[in-house]
Amino acid sequence: MDFFVHESSYIDKNVEIGEGTKIWHFCHIQEGARIGRNCSFGQNVNISNNVIVGNECKVQNNVSIYEGVELEDGVFCGPSCVFTNDLTPRARYPKGKKGYKKTLVKEGASIGANATIVCGHVIGRYAMVAAGAVVTKDVPDYTLVAGIPAKVVCRVDEKGEKIEN
Repeated sequence: MDFFVHESSYIDKNVEIGEGTKIWHFCHIQEGARIGRNCSFGQNVNISNNVIVGNECKVQNNVSIYEGVELEDGVFCGPSCVFTNDLTPRARYPKGKKGYKKTLVKEGASIGANATIVCGHVIGRYAMVAAGAVVTKDVPDYTLVAGIPAKVVCRVDEKGEKIEN
């Protein structure tokens, strides 16, 4: 095995985990998930069925990535950030995966602590979502968004530094 899984974590069958990846305490990686190389998953992370996580991603504590969400390479998910996959969920009338809306987080993007990503949107390349923001529409490449609902604050470079106009 060329990756690390803490003894308190569960890895279901039919899961791909890349070399150098570290999965820490109390995580669950569900069937059909594909995880790239050199990723890090903090405590209490859930990766749902059929989720794709690229290479060199960092997912902090208490994050659940639900079916229908895809992370490209180099994505950062801050502590307790939230992804959804159903715009109209009902306990009594579940739609299952046919009702899920796809969410794509593109290369190098960062999502701050406690941010919520409403499903069906794209977070652009090297975009940044501020802590506590609620994303309700697509986020352009190299853009920082903040607030509820999230609005464009400024342009940023690959390091997350503000680009002066």
